[in-house]
Amino acid sequence: MTYSGTVKVGGPADVHELTDLMISKVAVGPMNNNAYLLRCRATGEQLLIDAAAEAATLLRLIGEDGIASVVTTHRHGDHWQALGEVVAATGARTYAGRYDAEGIPVPTDEPVEDGATIRVGRVRLTARHLTGHTPGSIALVYDDPHGAPHVFTGDCLFPGGVGNTHKDPEAFASLLHDVETKLFDRLPDETWVYPGHGHDTTLGAERPQLPKWRERGW
Repeated sequence: MTYSGTVKVGGPADVHELTDLMISKVAVGPMNNNAYLLRCRATGEQLLIDAAAEAATLLRLIGEDGIASVVTTHRHGDHWQALGEVVAATGARTYAGRYDAEGIPVPTDEPVEDGATIRVGRVRLTARHLTGHTPGSIALVYDDPHGAPHVFTGDCLFPGGVGNTHKDPEAFASLLHDVETKLFDRLPDETWVYPGHGHDTTLGAERPQLPKWRERGW
């Protein structure tokens, strides 16, 4: 089946099958968060991005093979409500941006710096530190050797704009700068974007809107 990235709370996961990686996207309530399960096709090792809520839903998605790690994209509570329960059930190692780790009540085993590598089996993800939505938000970039890159942006980039900076001009300028220089300037239009809420997009679909975002200030 063709992957669309359209999921709803209580509905099934949508699976994006790449050559080396399988990406399962599921929506969980009550704030319609996206969680992503990444599975290395060569080794079967799995990594979860954002144990947002509904631990039972996430554990069913993970299945009997378990997970090696959980990455929390940022400190906001709707992205880690199920983290403690998922870690307790799986023994997974936890990752979060260095400057957000203190705001996550489940201990972070590996504080992540900008440019750090996080692996799931033989697949390598690169962390990009994006400041503005929170001090230590991270995006994860998978530079697929067989096709276009894929980037998991948490709440830093959505269809139609960057994440909420609560009308703080400095935070907005910082976030837009980081998104432009670390994502748009480095990755091609074909890059698939998986946000923390809602529908997927591509960098190509969003790139023409950058001047508009800058002008409106959010």
